[in-house]
Amino acid sequence: MAEIADFRFSSGGSRLHSRTAQTPVATPPAHSLPAGFVQLGVVREIAPTLRGFNVDPDPIIKAAGLDPRMFDDDASAIPYQALGRLCALSVAHARCRHFGLLFGSRATILSLGLVGRLMLHSETFGDALRGLVANLSVQDRVVVPSLEVEDGTVVLGYAVYQPETESAEQITDSAIACAVNAIRALLGDDWAPTEVLLPRAKPVDAEPYRRHFRAPVRFDQEIAAIVFPSRCLTHRIAGADPLLRAMVEERIQQLKSSQGSEFSDDIRRLLRLRLTSNRCSADDIANLLAMHRRTLSRRLHGDGLGYRDISNEIRFEIARQLLGDTDLPLCQIAAALDYSEASAFSRAFRRWSGETPKAWRLRHRTDGERSSDDSLSNRHGRDVDEHAANQNRSSRRGAAVPLQRLSPQGATGPILCSA
Repeated sequence: MAEIADFRFSSGGSRLHSRTAQTPVATPPAHSLPAGFVQLGVVREIAPTLRGFNVDPDPIIKAAGLDPRMFDDDASAIPYQALGRLCALSVAHARCRHFGLLFGSRATILSLGLVGRLMLHSETFGDALRGLVANLSVQDRVVVPSLEVEDGTVVLGYAVYQPETESAEQITDSAIACAVNAIRALLGDDWAPTEVLLPRAKPVDAEPYRRHFRAPVRFDQEIAAIVFPSRCLTHRIAGADPLLRAMVEERIQQLKSSQGSEFSDDIRRLLRLRLTSNRCSADDIANLLAMHRRTLSRRLHGDGLGYRDISNEIRFEIARQLLGDTDLPLCQIAAALDYSEASAFSRAFRRWSGETPKAWRLRHRTDGERSSDDSLSNRHGRDVDEHAANQNRSSRRGAAVPLQRLSPQGATGPILCSA
């Protein structure tokens, strides 16, 4: 059985220690959500969605390295590796390519915890979206939202920024589906976007997407986004309570001030948003953070990294997502990553991966096609059965660790979504 990282606090402070153990992933405390973790909320909907396919979720949750008891508590948090694995197993066992859309569409604005409550009590819809973008990191260190307004159009985007995230397309599907539900909670159930953009290949049956979004859906896009008119931003939210909003804002600020994240992780979040908009030079990022370029470099070097290292890491991650999940031509992917021509992108990708983008896409797309076959589903089934047996043996040996949880004050909600 694969070893799982088990994060714990040292007795002397908030520094995290990592060890390996053949036990379910433990939940980190509320005041230190590490990079790469997400709190439950939207993810809780995976279990009932599996049951809708007559699939028992518990063995699948265990095979992903998690404890099913975590799904009884919104205050739990899980690492992105386990989330990606859980989504992949769920797709295979439900034999449903749009599984992320399904469990995301079950979520509500309350699935977003404190951020969702902040949105409900914001003065205007625009304030709600700005609060979402500014504060989602207190409960989600895997997905990063963005908000752009130009020429009467709003683009609310989502991107997965953790390196080598498995099932990134399922995670973004669920985030966008939940976001539309949250918007409808604020603007009315009959609201529909102008269009929805998704960075994944067009499925054989796109009707589930059209049915949920009630709008044109454009696949093979560079980003995941909801597009709608900017006039929506001035809509006043009925029932918003200024006192409750102030209380929620205070609690969020407490969480943000105690969270403590690596500076390099903050840079990754910014780069994931800006790399495809050609506003991502070291000077651009330094200006955005109101610091000198040399200060930016010095702080990154403190983490043992350079700006170019992180920039190339994120470029490589975006390139793999677009090559693996979409049918975008290489020239378009190259342009999205600010390369002057496809050949320059191909050379860079070969340095990163050891193979050309075309070869990488062919190999991974072939693997992706097999994932819908009964053979792969059966293999995942054996993984689940073997993992469950190992867990039972470990439990009998007394190896299971006590389930940890976030404090009630820190139960901030979801995990991958927002809007």
